Amino acid sequence: MAMTIRLTEAQDEVLTNIAEQLGCSKQQAVITAIEAFDAKAHRQKQLKEIMDIVLVRDKELLDRLADA
Repeated sequence: MAMTIRLTEAQDEVLTNIAEQLGCSKQQAVITAIEAFDAKAHRQKQLKEIMDIVLVRDKELLDRLADA
């Protein structure tokens, strides 16, 4: 799917620098950023789910540790 993105000069400069650091095109840098953002969001969701499980499962232990 084709897409046009409008950036300010400052944003385009940042994107250019990122692409140069990654050694890729600006298009590939945008794709990489989108994928990284999605992966981070997925990891945060997983972490929250795990923390919710631990907080319920180990509530008694955590309460005892808090009182110690």
